[in-house]
This record gives sequence, structure tokens and C-alpha cells, in this order.
Amino acid sequence: MAQPRQATWYRWDDLPKEAVNPSLSRRLITGDRVMLAHVYLKKGCIVPKHAHENEQFTYILDGALRFLLGEDGRQEVVVRAGEVLHVPSNVPHEAHALEDTLDVDVFSPPREDWLNKTDAYLRRK
Repeated sequence: MAQPRQATWYRWDDLPKEAVNPSLSRRLITGDRVMLAHVYLKKGCIVPKHAHENEQFTYILDGALRFLLGEDGRQEVVVRAGEVLHVPSNVPHEAHALEDTLDVDVFSPPREDWLNKTDAYLRRK
């Protein structure tokens, strides 16, 4: 018989902060089927256009991000503190930090490219 799984407790400030590039850093919490990330973006940071199989929720805690959505980037959405953007699987998107921003990103399934550090689109600069 399999052993019961244990709950795990985290404190954001105790987790390592990874500097991905000079204007973006993050902290990650990963479960079996979901990933939670604190993403810290400096004003002017641009997350280049990309897409992934992972469903994504972006919840802005502080600051604001302007998203350009779709293959042509014509759909523009500004997401501010207290607001959430849902990005379905495989929808191209990019983000521009309008202010210093802290967001919580939720991914399902977890982002393997973030875990194994093959997210080259973020590591430029």
C-alpha cells in the first residue's frame, strides 16, 4: 500500500530568488501538476513573445503588465494589481512591465523549461 502524501508549507521569503536576467527574477514552488511562481519584473522589462502548452494564470500583486496576445499581438490587455489574466494553452503572448511589478504566475502542468533552465527566451540580455 502506498504511503500517504504529506502537505508541504512554504514561505516566499525563504525560497531562493533566481535572477533570470537583469530585469527579471523569480521564486518557484512546484507540485506534481501545478507550478506557482513569484515573478519580479523591473519597469521596462519585456518578456518576449512565446507560447507554451501550459495553461497560465497571471495575478498581479503590485505594479502593472501590458500583454500583447495572439500571433499578431493585436489583442492588448493591461493587467494591474488585484487583476488576473488567463492565458490558455499555446496562445502566443508577450508582456511589458509598465511599473516595477510582482506577479504570481500559476502554470499547469509545471513549466519544465523553467525547472531545467532551458527558457532561453527569458535569459537574453
